[in-house]
Order: sequence, then C-alpha cells, then structure tokens
Amino acid sequence: MERLKIGVSACLFHPDPGRRAFASKTLHYLEQSVAHWIMAGGAMPVLIPSPTGDTARGDVTLADYAQWLDGVVMHGGADLWPGNYGEQPLRPEWAGDKLRDDYEIALLKAFVAAGKPAFGICRGLQLINVAFGGSLYQDISSQTASTLRHQDMQAYDRLFHGLHIEPQSRLSELLPQPGRVNSVHHQAIKALAQGFVVEARCPEGGIIEAIRHQGCARGGPWVAAVQWHPEFHKPEYGVIDDSALLTDFLSAAARQKT
Repeated sequence: MERLKIGVSACLFHPDPGRRAFASKTLHYLEQSVAHWIMAGGAMPVLIPSPTGDTARGDVTLADYAQWLDGVVMHGGADLWPGNYGEQPLRPEWAGDKLRDDYEIALLKAFVAAGKPAFGICRGLQLINVAFGGSLYQDISSQTASTLRHQDMQAYDRLFHGLHIEPQSRLSELLPQPGRVNSVHHQAIKALAQGFVVEARCPEGGIIEAIRHQGCARGGPWVAAVQWHPEFHKPEYGVIDDSALLTDFLSAAARQKT
C-alpha cells in the first residue's frame, strides 16, 4: 500500500543577530522525535513551510499542501500571541509568536476545509483551541489555583503527572489504563472552543489535557489534540502507552483517502 503522507507544521526561528548560524534568516524546523513518532506508524512526515515572508515566491499555497497530504500534526514550541484570543500579554516573555500563529491557524483551516484530519501536540492543542475560538491561561501558576508544576526546564520531558480520562470519551477507548504523562507547558486551555469536548484532565488542578472535536464521530472535522508530548514517551519512563493515539489519527487519515 502507498504510505500515508503526514504534514507537520514548522517551528520558526526568526532572524536573530545573536545567533551564530544564519543570523539574518528565518528558519523552519521540526523536532526530530516528532518525525520519528509519525514514522513509527509507517507514515511519511513532510515539513510544511510557511508560504509567506520577505523571501516568498511562486503561487504554492497551504491549500495545495492540504490537498496533497493526508493529514497534519500541529506540534510544540513557542507560546501563542494573546491577541489571538483577545488579551494583552501579561508579561513581555509571554507575547508568543504571532507570525507562527498566523501561519499555523491558516494551515489548520486549510486541512479542515480539505476534510483532512489534524492532530495537535502541546502548543498544537492550544493553537487548535484558539483557532476555533477558545482562550488560554497565559500562565498556569499565576492564573489558576493549581499548585502542581507543569513545566520544569531542567527536568523537561522527565516531568510527569497523572492523567484522568473522561469516561465514555473516545480517548477512554484508546487509553483504557490509567497512567501518567509528561508535562512541558506553562500555558493551558481556559475557555474551551465551541464544538470540542474535554477528553482528559490533570487530576491535580483540573488542567485540560486532551480535547476532540465533536465532528470526529459525526462526519465533521476530525481534529484532536493532547497537551503532553506522545513523541517523548518511552516505556522506561513509566508512562502511559499512548501509541493508540497515533494509530487512531493515521486510521482517520487512511479513511479519507478511500
């Protein structure tokens, strides 16, 4: 069978005079383990560049990628620009990356319009929620009652917490066993976007950990996302086996081809 082709949204390095390599250039990249996670399911990851910018040429659009590819993964990275959900940054370092937001929101909408599935990881979950009209806590520790640390840059992907999966959700079918997941974020969903349901929360503080569009089960948009990084999970970490997330997403991508 022909392998599925899965698009991956790009992280952006903007021009930075303090950077030693390509200091004046905009760089597009993805984290290696995201590509390897997709490849673990037998699919081919394809980095999707932004078609805009001061070096833009030609007439290739994000809609062209959405027609050619079978699905898209929105992956982790910088904070979102609060202006996209009607707020001002509470601190300068939480201003996010508006250029990446604009590119990824347009990318997500192109795939939804083409009837192709989209899966979000960490920032990807937050981006999906904002793109569909939801909002975020700019900082969990200062804006919520949660006392649990969700980000530790020293521990990074070795910081874990438990996971409560909502009964009767699709996620409860995919991940029937309780367990723990990694936590690499300081922002989180505040107001859930219309049309989505919560599929999992952190037991300590109730932070939303997984969402799914109601259209997934009704012939509408197939859009799902998790706040943790499944691509970072290794059995030796004592984490939940969430390999079924990838299988479910790729199965949706395969169905749209038939």
